[in-house]
Amino acid sequence: MSEDISRYLRPGTGLSGIPAETQRQIERIRFELTGLDGALGAQGVPEKVLDKNLLVATWNIRAFGGLTPKWTAGPNDSPKRDYQALMCISRVVSRFDVVAIQEVKGDLRALRYMMKILGPHWGLILTDVTRGAPGNDERLAFVFDTRKVNLSGLACELVIPPDRGAGGGPIKEGALSRQFARTPYAVSFRAGGKTFILVTLHVLYGDEPKDRIPELKAIADWLSEWARNSKAWNQNIIALGDFNIDRIGDPLYEAFTDHGRGLQVPPGLSDAPRTVFGRTAETAKHYDQIAWFAGAGSEPALSMECRESGYFDFLDHVLTDRNLTTNELSWRISDHYPLWAEFSLQD
Repeated sequence: MSEDISRYLRPGTGLSGIPAETQRQIERIRFELTGLDGALGAQGVPEKVLDKNLLVATWNIRAFGGLTPKWTAGPNDSPKRDYQALMCISRVVSRFDVVAIQEVKGDLRALRYMMKILGPHWGLILTDVTRGAPGNDERLAFVFDTRKVNLSGLACELVIPPDRGAGGGPIKEGALSRQFARTPYAVSFRAGGKTFILVTLHVLYGDEPKDRIPELKAIADWLSEWARNSKAWNQNIIALGDFNIDRIGDPLYEAFTDHGRGLQVPPGLSDAPRTVFGRTAETAKHYDQIAWFAGAGSEPALSMECRESGYFDFLDHVLTDRNLTTNELSWRISDHYPLWAEFSLQD
């Protein structure tokens, strides 16, 4: 890292010895980050409490790869994401205990800077890029606050055997007969005496909505089979990421929830917008999801109680001094909102 920009967030850090214009920029960013903290609380994101709650989030951060090493990227700079934008992204991420991030690119510069900003008590685990055009040079990643959450031993990618369906049986008509375009990534964690597995994914968008159904069905099959296997690492499974589901009740949503025999999303996310371009009920898409098994009779069920869930609308609280369009802001922060769910760590 050419410059430790994280030092400017440390309490009591002075700004002497740097140019006056840079000092003014940093002071504006500090003020903005304080406002961002307030907005997170005002929109209902709970505080993190050791051994009491677990805050899990998912965020598709648009093209999270390169970084322009300036406080403010100029009109001719590429990428447009700069230090100020990354400070805002990092502040949102820091509010949660573990965050699944989609669209991490082959270029890891922005991610590396973010980890420096978050500090030494934050951990990272991620995949390599998925090769081929459908993979879009993307990785899947988890970042987590090690003061509350630690790895518990398992990390794997979900793959389709060449002669079997996702659930272990023969490939059926309409099922996924190829590998996932971007292989779902499962990692086990432990917090407050609870072990749980997070499975993050970014479903291939395709040319039309029906192209996504085979991947959604295959993922639901995988999760269902895994949760029923008493010999598996753990049955506490939460799926989260960009499912590219248009809306609740459409064939894509039904392919994921019904085919998964009990997968559900928390009520707080039922009507939540997912993208900065869909802030109203008429324009909202339900691309991003957090889901787990509710359990019924002999069905598997998540052992952690979900207390609350929601999303964070950052549009009016970041880069407020720049007069950016929504599209311009999406390339600096993201075109997706972070979704979150709070779970109890108490029996």
